[in-house]
Amino acid sequence: MNDDEIEERYAKLLKIKEHVDAIKDDWDEETLAELKEFLHEKYSNGDIQINAPLLINADSENVSSSSSEGFFGRVREAFERDIGIDPGRLMGLSDGIFGMVMTLLVFGIAIPELVDNSYGSFLSAFMSMLPTIGVTIVGFVIISSFWIYHHEYMKIKNLNIPYLWMNILFLICLSFIPFSTSLIGEYSEFFASEVVFGVNILLAIISFLLMYVYATKKGFMEVQPTKKERGHVLLTMGTIMGLTVIVNLLDFNVSSNFIYLFLLIPVISTIMDIWHNYRNS
Repeated sequence: MNDDEIEERYAKLLKIKEHVDAIKDDWDEETLAELKEFLHEKYSNGDIQINAPLLINADSENVSSSSSEGFFGRVREAFERDIGIDPGRLMGLSDGIFGMVMTLLVFGIAIPELVDNSYGSFLSAFMSMLPTIGVTIVGFVIISSFWIYHHEYMKIKNLNIPYLWMNILFLICLSFIPFSTSLIGEYSEFFASEVVFGVNILLAIISFLLMYVYATKKGFMEVQPTKKERGHVLLTMGTIMGLTVIVNLLDFNVSSNFIYLFLLIPVISTIMDIWHNYRNS
């Protein structure tokens, strides 16, 4: 018997089990006879003998032998089952939070008071705001990149409770970017502010990766990605994680201007997309 025949017979047995499970709560002699006849007509190919009562007894023995795992298994199944939430609503919530976080970035720019009502005082105040404006632009580009990744890679058709909370964890990390951006804009001379900003970005990337890997594993995607496509996403996120670590080290130890290397994220993503499409064309 080759591998294809084994897989075919295994698939048949799985279908048989589905039929058995569907009516196993209401057994009687007539039901058993009908089930046996139905299974022989639909699945038996002459060399597979189906004995419905034996199948039922074996199923019962499996249930009793795994009674210690039964409760936890049912809890896990209930926890991981698909829930009746339209994925479009989750995407709408995510888009709303993305938009709000981007808006809060601009509100984080504090306008200093003028020493006197003169043009020179205005220019001085405006120049003092430039570092904060620059960091705000960096934060805006990072959040915009996450929004693109979320829409490009997270097209789901259904979801469960763990995935829902993974998405919420990702949104929590995004919501803190305005805070960490303001912190690094005001106190860039302190390494702790660099660490907070870097950890914030890293947590956002990690939560996105957890969400992506879980969704592909559970088959939640509208179109299940291939192995190469999954590798491309993981490589892209890994590259941004590496960039985050490098920027934080250089930003504090060399120059605070290295934070603008984050503006390369769209460039890096575009180059990697072009290379991925070229290799698979």
